[in-house]
This record gives sequence, C-alpha cells and structure tokens, in this order.
Amino acid sequence: MTSAVVTPITAPEGSKIDFGATISGVDIENLTDADFDVIRSALFNHQVIIFKNQSHVSPKAQFELTQRFDPSAGNSYGHGKTVDAKRSILHPDLKTIPHQPQVQVIGNGFIPSYEGLSNIQLRHPHHRTFHSTVIPEADDLDYTRFYRWHIDAALYGLAPPVVTTLLAVKVPSGRRQTCRYDDGTGDELDVPLGTTAFSSGYATFDQLSPSDQEFCKTTKVEYAPHPYIWMSGAKSRPDGLGMVSEGKEIPLDHLPPIEQDKIQILPLCWKNPLTGKLALQVHPSAVRKLHLADGSIVEDLAEAREIIHRLQRPGIRPELVYAHDWEEGDLVLFHNRGVLHSVVGAFAEDEVRLFRQCNVAASQLPEGPAGAVAVAAAA
Repeated sequence: MTSAVVTPITAPEGSKIDFGATISGVDIENLTDADFDVIRSALFNHQVIIFKNQSHVSPKAQFELTQRFDPSAGNSYGHGKTVDAKRSILHPDLKTIPHQPQVQVIGNGFIPSYEGLSNIQLRHPHHRTFHSTVIPEADDLDYTRFYRWHIDAALYGLAPPVVTTLLAVKVPSGRRQTCRYDDGTGDELDVPLGTTAFSSGYATFDQLSPSDQEFCKTTKVEYAPHPYIWMSGAKSRPDGLGMVSEGKEIPLDHLPPIEQDKIQILPLCWKNPLTGKLALQVHPSAVRKLHLADGSIVEDLAEAREIIHRLQRPGIRPELVYAHDWEEGDLVLFHNRGVLHSVVGAFAEDEVRLFRQCNVAASQLPEGPAGAVAVAAAA
C-alpha cells in the first residue's frame, strides 16, 4: 500500500515535451517497497520526476534511493575516482561529501560549511571555459547557453548509471535568461536562472526518418579512453551538443595509461527496461568512432561528430527541451539512460547555488536493440 501520487507535468504554452512528472505522498527517508515500485515505474515512464519540499533528505537517504534502482551496482560514484584531476574537465565542478562519497556538492559561490566540508568555493560551469565562441561579457547575465549536453557516465571502465538524483539546497532566484543556440538557426529558449535542461532520447529517436532510425539501431559508438581528459584541449559547439573538430584533443599517448578492455563501444540506442522503447542516447562530446552495421568503422573524428550532431540536434529544439525551474527542496530524479541534460546559466559572483548530486556506476552496460551488445574495443 502506498500514498504516492504521480502527476505528469503540464507542458507550458508552445512546448511539445511529453516527459516529466511530480510525485507526492512519499517519505524519502522511510521508503516502503510499494513506494519505490511507484517511483521506479514513474522514472521509466516519465524520465524526469520531481519531489517538492525535500530539504530534510539526508545524503545517506539520497544515496540509498539512487542505489535502489540498481541494487547490484555497488558503491562507486558514476565517474569513479578522478584520474589526473588537473586535466579532467569534470574536476573543478565537484566536491565530495566526506561521509557519503557517492554524493557530490555542486553549485556556485562560497560555502562556509556544509555536510563536513568547510570553506568551499563552488564554480558553476560557464560556457566561456568550454565553448569555441562566447557570448559577449556585456550580455552575460541576460543571455546564456547550454553548457554541455551529456549523459552522466565515465564511458571508460564503469557502466553508465541508471539514474541521477539532484537535490536543490540553496537556489538564487528572481531573474530569467535567454538561452541562445548561436548555431545559425536563431533558436532561443527562455529559461529560469541556473536551470537544468533535459531532452528526451525517446523523442529524439521517434522523430528520425525510418532510414535514420535503422542506422541508429544498427550502429555503435566508440568512446574515447579517459574521455574527460581526452576532450580537455578541445572546445564545444555553441549549442553544447558535441565538440568542434580542430585537432585539439589530447593525443592518446599523452593520456594516463589506457586499458583496452575499459574502452566502451555502446549502441546508439538504449532500450527502456520497462517500456522497451528506444532512446537515441549518445554523449556527443566523448564520441571517437562509429562502428557501422556492415563492419566498417567511421574513424574520421570530424565525420563521426557531424553524423551524431545531425541525428541529435532536432531533439534539442526549444519546444522539446524541459528547463526545470528549481526551488529549494526540489529533489529531481532523471533516467540517465533515457535523457540528455545540460547545465545552463551564468551567475553573478554573489549568487550562491548549492546542490547535491548522486549517481552510482551501474552493474551492467545499457541494453541496445535486439542483437546490439555493448563490447570492449579490440586491441
């Protein structure tokens, strides 16, 4: 017996999003099996689920809820231990809670003390540190970009987490920004300050032509080893959906030692474990090669990136993006194997934002269409 109530999100005027739901009537600190059954079903049916007024939830309870989606997964944070932190593009954005190392603190501004951390300076990722072009500084507080569309995943060694949980502890409010795509289309999206943007991999796949759907069902992507170090010299497209090809990636022989069996070759499409639907689910910034159905390999990096961008770009059209309007106490769970997401926004130095993020490396690699099996790269 459960009191949980699932309410699908009502899409705002002009939006065509068909995912997202809120859940009420659940005590996260004291979940019953019946409560969790409702939450699990909601996640795989709605992809993004929101619990309001959850400021009291402990890091321990957040981790336990996250792990419950994959009980065999163990205790490893989704990205594992950072190797060569100084070169990884992820390192500056995360602080680990000492007593619950699977839970990270992210945000913006100075935090004197929080959950065993003292005098921490958080930095909200800004597109000027990652994009090939930037919005002029004079426009920086009014306009913003999608920083990096991605999946939460190491993509090397560890399997992509099933779910990520985000808890809003402190949220600056009161203004909105215009998110610019700056890719020649003129696309823009009005967003709340510091939103997290979501795009459905299912909607992206469903709108493809039959020939493109067949291509996606039969193609695999090979990710770069140590991808977040490998990409650290390169810059992103202005829409945040993958990298510009300028030959600035870190050469493989300049990376930390590469273990061949940790390189991941994954299906382009990932199968929903509950509905069986296919999501086009690719981390565009980490793509290195494409393995085609006929056995050939697209090894030209620029070509592989262009193919993936062409397939994914329609899925981030403004009317298909859900930009969550954070309030303090919001606990958001998203299906990391069914949606892409991106940090958005540019904060002033005195705008403090504090969030907790948790995900756990999965026990198994994602399941693709029938016959598509994830493998390690050949030596």
